[in-house]
Amino acid sequence: MTASSRAVELVQIAAQAADAKQAEDLVALDVTGPLQLTDVFLLATGRNERNVLAIADEVEERLIAAGAKPLRREGRTEGRWVLIDFGDIVVHVFHEEDRQYYSLERLWSDCPTIPLELPVDHTA
Repeated sequence: MTASSRAVELVQIAAQAADAKQAEDLVALDVTGPLQLTDVFLLATGRNERNVLAIADEVEERLIAAGAKPLRREGRTEGRWVLIDFGDIVVHVFHEEDRQYYSLERLWSDCPTIPLELPVDHTA
């Protein structure tokens, strides 16, 4: 099984939104094999609580504009790990420390990654 074309489209939009708010370590995992509930996890890291919330807000805004509907949101109060479930994709925005602690990439290491199409940073 592989992620649907709609899920891949949405994860690209979400990744670009996260990147626009300086998210780091963006990873998209195709979780269709082990999970029946969703196709893709997008993992992103923010430098602090404020950045985590800004990333989550931008992702949610752009996905809603693309016609996706958020089914569930968690973690906005603390700003350490914000989870937004859009059905086809689930977006996880972590604070750096929480990303390392929970290490979802390791937990889902048997799932293939989806290449992300992000703008090239010409300032580096």
